Amino acid sequence: MTEAATLRRIVRVQDLADDAAVIADYEAAHRPGATPAEVIDVQRRNGIHELEIYRHANRLVMIMTVTEDFDPAEIDRESATVPALIEWHRRMGTLQRRPASSDVDWPEALPVFRQTDHY
Repeated sequence: MTEAATLRRIVRVQDLADDAAVIADYEAAHRPGATPAEVIDVQRRNGIHELEIYRHANRLVMIMTVTEDFDPAEIDRESATVPALIEWHRRMGTLQRRPASSDVDWPEALPVFRQTDHY
């Protein structure tokens, strides 16, 4: 990525099953070295410059910094062909619960406030 590349931020939310063992399993799966390299490779190859996941109780917040050519549909298409990613998504799907207000996994959160927009 060049310095001139335009980056943007996407924030998404998801819930985990409200169970201490599930939360521990989810966090263990995301420790350095535990997430399959194929997951990270597909993310980077498809314009995810940085991805962070934060947790409060069983609520997850994902913050992605993506390049201007980021295409989530392309990641989905590629992920559906890679056995390690298919298994990763299956495993994470057993731990995650989409928010009751959404019909999709990891719905995008809408921006409400940005400090730099003021004064």
